Amino acid sequence: MTLQWVAVATFLYAEIGLILIFCLPFIPPQRWQKIFSFNVWGKIATFWNKAFLTIIVLLIVLFLDAVREVRKYSSIPAIEKGLSSKPGAYEHAQMKLFRSQRNLYISGFSLFFWLVLRRLVTLITQLAIELSNKGVLKTQAENTNEAAKKFMEENERLKQLLKNYVNEEEHILEAENKKLIEDQEKLKTELKKTSDALSKAQNDVMTMKMQSERLSKEYDRLLKEHSELQNRLGKDSKKGL
Repeated sequence: MTLQWVAVATFLYAEIGLILIFCLPFIPPQRWQKIFSFNVWGKIATFWNKAFLTIIVLLIVLFLDAVREVRKYSSIPAIEKGLSSKPGAYEHAQMKLFRSQRNLYISGFSLFFWLVLRRLVTLITQLAIELSNKGVLKTQAENTNEAAKKFMEENERLKQLLKNYVNEEEHILEAENKKLIEDQEKLKTELKKTSDALSKAQNDVMTMKMQSERLSKEYDRLLKEHSELQNRLGKDSKKGL
């Protein structure tokens, strides 16, 4: 195995190891998201994108080269030509075919796992963000439910207070209404008494007026009789002289 294929195989083993580590069930996505959020990744983000594309290009080139090698050593004319020149050419051709197929698998799986690894990191990051948002939304929902529960309790308390206030107000209005009715009855009684007293006073005034008129007539009559008596006495005195 040449140096380049040793490097590709090592890269493949590293990819498999990373994928297995990422798939461990006891490491939550939030932990990986914290690791991915280190400042060092932000500093090498531009270099990492370029390196990712460069590795893809290299793996594609190696994969195409491995495909070419497989097609080369899989052709029957090439094998027959080798058999005519050397006795062990067939075994040598099969060995090269095996190596080219091995290189094809190594480069192909390396390319595939490299894309899978990139996608896996993206999905883990998105899953961690969604879980964090889920936790935030759950907390907000719980806070909203608690606030709604408090508002409902406050509403019930206000309704109860309003009901008690209305009942108390009704009792107060009923007591005031009863008091007003009693006052009205008292005023009616006093008004009746006053009316009776007024009527009696009017009757007394009429009686006194009638008595005064009779006394005035009697006085006039007595005054007239007195005048007549004086006149008679005067006449009698004149006759005696």
